[in-house]
Amino acid sequence: MPAHLQLPYSTTIPAASHPSPSALTTPTWPAAVTASAATGRSALERRARLTAKLANLAATGQLAPLARQISTLGGCAHPIRLTGHRTRLDSTTGEIFDHFDSGRLPAGELLVRCGNRRATRCPACSTVYRYDTYQLIAAGLRGGKTVPTSVAAHPRVFATLTAPGFGPVHNQPDTGRCHCGHTHRDNDRLLGTPLNPEHYDYAGAVLWNAHAPALWARFTTHLRREIAKAAGLTQRTLRHHATLSYAKVAEYQKRGQVHFHAVIRLDGPTGPTSTPPAWATTQLLDHAVHAAATRTRVAHEGEPPKQPQPAGHIPASPPQDSDQAGRLVFRFGRQIDVRAIRSTDFTGGGPVTERHVAAYIAKYATKGAETTTGTLDRRLRLLAELATHDITDHARRMIHTAWHLATRPQHAHLRLRQWAHMLGFRGHFSTRTRHYSTTLAHLQAERTAWRTGQPDTQTPAPASAEPEAGQTDGSPVDDRAEHPTDLAPGNRNIAGQRVDSDTTLVISHWHYAGTGLLPEHEHLANLLAATRQTRPEQPTHTQRPKRSGDRAGHPVGHPIDRLTSAVRPGAVA
Repeated sequence: MPAHLQLPYSTTIPAASHPSPSALTTPTWPAAVTASAATGRSALERRARLTAKLANLAATGQLAPLARQISTLGGCAHPIRLTGHRTRLDSTTGEIFDHFDSGRLPAGELLVRCGNRRATRCPACSTVYRYDTYQLIAAGLRGGKTVPTSVAAHPRVFATLTAPGFGPVHNQPDTGRCHCGHTHRDNDRLLGTPLNPEHYDYAGAVLWNAHAPALWARFTTHLRREIAKAAGLTQRTLRHHATLSYAKVAEYQKRGQVHFHAVIRLDGPTGPTSTPPAWATTQLLDHAVHAAATRTRVAHEGEPPKQPQPAGHIPASPPQDSDQAGRLVFRFGRQIDVRAIRSTDFTGGGPVTERHVAAYIAKYATKGAETTTGTLDRRLRLLAELATHDITDHARRMIHTAWHLATRPQHAHLRLRQWAHMLGFRGHFSTRTRHYSTTLAHLQAERTAWRTGQPDTQTPAPASAEPEAGQTDGSPVDDRAEHPTDLAPGNRNIAGQRVDSDTTLVISHWHYAGTGLLPEHEHLANLLAATRQTRPEQPTHTQRPKRSGDRAGHPVGHPIDRLTSAVRPGAVA
């Protein structure tokens, strides 16, 4: 391989040596070592084949546009591939502003980020989701993003509602020693697992998770009643004096139970734009949250599941009761934490500040049961699939319990098999009231509008590249957010002129082509990621002089420039 082909890995394939007679008669390498060497050779051969395909793209001048298209994904692990077309035209005159077809793109398809919130599925998209969640929560605490700044003076608390106990588990108490007699480290896999799995109430734990969304909904009803009662009002007249706003997120404990973190705020009758009444205080809100959480009950039709209990065993917090009809009655645990939220500049006494609350909730917006309990991050089609996954024994038993409880008619409406990987929880992990703050859709629209308003800095194609069909110039087709190939309607036409979005009609037709990049495109994405990681940091206050060989629009040392200059035509046969 020529020396000018510089890649982040070695592509030298070991030459096969001629075996000696002794080697044919007496094997000296174990089978595992032989299989490992064969796997290594196959991986190198695969990389060499993919690099050869990239070299062919470089020969035709398509490597740089393809690298730019893939770089717009921002490192998305499982992008969505779409095929189709889109046309923008004036609804009054019928004038066509631009027409785009996915076949004109370097990849032959439109690549869109998956947008998955789970950090285990797509770290890049989950990071964007976490940032948006932080802005959403922070806007409801200090204003901004369509919320007035006066909202920072409204009464607000940070509440945590937990699940009851279903049996003793390994934990880290204040005394330092667990009930098992040992002191567990923070990363100990035993944390959250039952001390005696045979006597742990797995059925009650799964059913409680399944009823957690109903518990939260019932809690918000009781909370409004308690606020009205404390203010001397009826629930019907409360809306004429104050509005309850909240944003909550569901978090999994290590034992596999869901608990809720919520920012609860009291506003005036019209929401955050109005001043709350004088009786609306943080102390009143604190008392109302405790009273509402204590009163909240949710009943379930069906016979209570029978669980064997050791002699003399009394649960620390009974998970559920039974009413006169024999129905299970679920409730929250006794651990209810309510803290007043102070402003950012308040530092005395270790307060819960706006910034801390927003960062705390945003952190759990990208996590699920798989991060704390060690379960799965996707649904199961067959229970036998568990044998192929490395999960904890505690999570495995909870999934088995959910799977078998779903066979009973009284639990059919809970859809436990569909949500077995979530240990029975089937509610929304994050919800908010309409008046709390802005929405994620609004934040995404603002980001799209900002990108659309940026000047178009597309790099002209090399002189050797042929214009694609439908192009009048030599500029490569790209699918960046500011380019007309974006799915969302923008305010620029293909010539870069602003158009009126009120009279612009967008006609589009898209087909789902698949998820994930093609092998050669994925190889190119890995090369781009490796190039960004190995690139030395350059000071931002200095600007290097442009050389004659640098293309306009890209600074010296750009990852795409370095990659396309490394992979040259004919470098790999």
